[in-house]
Amino acid sequence: MSGRESISANLADRRPRVAIIGGGLAGLAAAVRLVEHDCQVELFEARRTLGGRAGSFRDPETGEWLDHCQHVGMGCCTNLRDLFERTGCESLLRRYHTLHFFGPDGRRCDFRSSPWLPAPLHLANAFWRQKYLTAGQRRSVARTLLRLARQPATDSENSPSIGRWLREQHVSQVELERFWSVVLVSALGETLEHASLAAARKVFVDGFMRSRDAYVIDVPTVPLARLYDEYFAGWLRSRGAGIHCGVAAQQLHGSVERVTGFVDQRHESHAFDAVVIAVPWRRVADLIPNDWHAAWPKLSQFADFASSPITSVHLWLDRPITDLPHAVIVGRLSQWLFRRKEEPASIADAVDSRTSPANQHYYQVVISASRDLATRDREDVVREVMQDLAAIWPAADSARLLRWQLVTQREAVFSVRPGFEQRRPPQATPIRNLFLAGDWTQTGWPATMEGAVRSGYLAAARVLESVNRPADLLAPDLPMGRLARWLFQS
Repeated sequence: MSGRESISANLADRRPRVAIIGGGLAGLAAAVRLVEHDCQVELFEARRTLGGRAGSFRDPETGEWLDHCQHVGMGCCTNLRDLFERTGCESLLRRYHTLHFFGPDGRRCDFRSSPWLPAPLHLANAFWRQKYLTAGQRRSVARTLLRLARQPATDSENSPSIGRWLREQHVSQVELERFWSVVLVSALGETLEHASLAAARKVFVDGFMRSRDAYVIDVPTVPLARLYDEYFAGWLRSRGAGIHCGVAAQQLHGSVERVTGFVDQRHESHAFDAVVIAVPWRRVADLIPNDWHAAWPKLSQFADFASSPITSVHLWLDRPITDLPHAVIVGRLSQWLFRRKEEPASIADAVDSRTSPANQHYYQVVISASRDLATRDREDVVREVMQDLAAIWPAADSARLLRWQLVTQREAVFSVRPGFEQRRPPQATPIRNLFLAGDWTQTGWPATMEGAVRSGYLAAARVLESVNRPADLLAPDLPMGRLARWLFQS
């Protein structure tokens, strides 16, 4: 028996001790699955709160939690929902079957599937109701969508961006601005000129066309900080896992053959049988001793991965401006509007108390791929956002802006540029008991909560495989309808 086999056999007979470095969604997902498979899990997060890039911050005026950016899942995000169900948190996701689009003229165009047509025809009526496109433009978009679905799903550095590919299909500028950018910039966090053809295809095929329920959105009903620190962490602790916030791993120790643990910022050593690194791509190399780098040639490439910013504009108004929980805004700087769940169900509910300090009405506007905002005055951005809202909802024109915050995450997501799929690392590493988790690893998904959860599940599966406890941990994708399969392959 080799040394490697001997270690694996020994660990198969007892509870493996696994360290997870990083308390974002990927690390939490890995922890959940490993705890379920009888591992002793200790999760370490450098910050005082969990969540990583998909986290929250305290409002300095009220102390309430505000998400850096409103995150949503879709019906196609089967592993994200699986995580919520496993931890008993499915009630904290509110599902919406109707999406509310507002065209440049302010007209509302609801997007909802047909109850009886099969995929992908289930969205034909919903698409046809988007009146901010002419009938000819809608037909052109439909033809282009079918051509896109029939494109190979492969990606390389020589592949075109989705913007270049669309221009090659002679797509008009209006279609680019009012359809393709609206969907893809929000879904991928990247512009059409930078995003890959393969990533765009995945959004439309998996997110809208392959299955009847793929397009619906799931919105968390509590701030992400509460979701992670109270619900997920509580579930883990109740099953014996350790959650250590404020403990920053500084460097691994052991050898290139086998990691034995790590040293934290207080110079305390922690010993483990396996380690999962679940930190942003730029931080991985810092955790690896310099004399190990030669055994991991691609390690230095991680720091060069391009990223894309997302800006959220947090607004407190003296009155409600809309009853809708969310809205997609077409052809403007603002892209999505979200209303806080606790807002009154009707504008009439708050008319009599508009000036009450306790009755501030909170909305969040999300702007993805927001590089162009970096050089703009912050007040000017907020002013334009308020103009966007007033052009759609008359109540916003007369509403008084009590206060605001503009938050930009400069590395909110990795940039899904052509060829990036080939650069993403697997969850296994050249060091046999060291593993990676993060939406930026090989998941087949763009930078999403689903990608983060998938990476955590895949990393957990690799850990279990290394201790002779193999398990397939991924939740199945939504099945593709027969008509969709035939259309996409014809």
